[in-house]
Amino acid sequence: MSTQAQRRAAALDVLSTLAATDDPERSAGSMERRHGSLGGFAIDHVLGDLWSRPQLSRRDRSLIVVAFLVTIGADAELTAHVRGALNHGLTRDEINEVVNQVAGYGGFPRAMHATRIVDRVFAELDGVERLPAKEPPPPVDDPERRAAATDVMGTLFAGRTSPDPAEARAGIVDALGGVGEMAFDWGFGELWARSELSRRDRSMVTVAILAILRCTEELAVHVPGALNHGCSRDEVEEIMVQLTVYGGFPRAVEGMRATRAAFAKIDARAARSGG
Repeated sequence: MSTQAQRRAAALDVLSTLAATDDPERSAGSMERRHGSLGGFAIDHVLGDLWSRPQLSRRDRSLIVVAFLVTIGADAELTAHVRGALNHGLTRDEINEVVNQVAGYGGFPRAMHATRIVDRVFAELDGVERLPAKEPPPPVDDPERRAAATDVMGTLFAGRTSPDPAEARAGIVDALGGVGEMAFDWGFGELWARSELSRRDRSMVTVAILAILRCTEELAVHVPGALNHGCSRDEVEEIMVQLTVYGGFPRAVEGMRATRAAFAKIDARAARSGG
């Protein structure tokens, strides 16, 4: 049980870090004057109820919120939350890598659009009109990226895939044809193999993207993968709780059902094996 005053106090504390302001009450008041009841809900519910929950750190909440906003193309909100993500401890490389992950799981058009917004925020922070030229990824030949893909799949699926790159690739290609080729060689072999995000963080971002896109069948794969990469069940479920605000209740309900169904399958498998 909480009072509105308690929620407001919690919200102001979040706002002080998210917006890096010494006067969060003024910022909250401005939000309410501009948006009325919606602004009040944004302060007391979004920040006071949701962002104040202990199941995820503020850094992790910023990580998945950036993933949500890039995926749905919420430009103005992304601008604000890129700044908030930096304030909450994410690096520029990590934010850029969230955009890269969206390219794989939400499509290149969304990611290309978002990278222009992210670059604009970084340029404004640096006081320049344009950021310096970026470096492309290093060239990777097939043997190297297929070995990397095999390693990624080994951790994502907890050793239930072949350690032999040819066999591992053949399995996904047999199931998915050309899509499997692209997934193995680039998705796992290059995108997932990058070091700019930990595999735990990359799994959290991927689950967030899949949840807001309502890809429940893919969640059946990536929810267990997130656990294998070091997320707790509470952390994975909290992605769905965060989604209630950034994607709406219908998406969050579907995501939570898919998440708990994945947990149930894991538990049933463990019971059968006596583990």
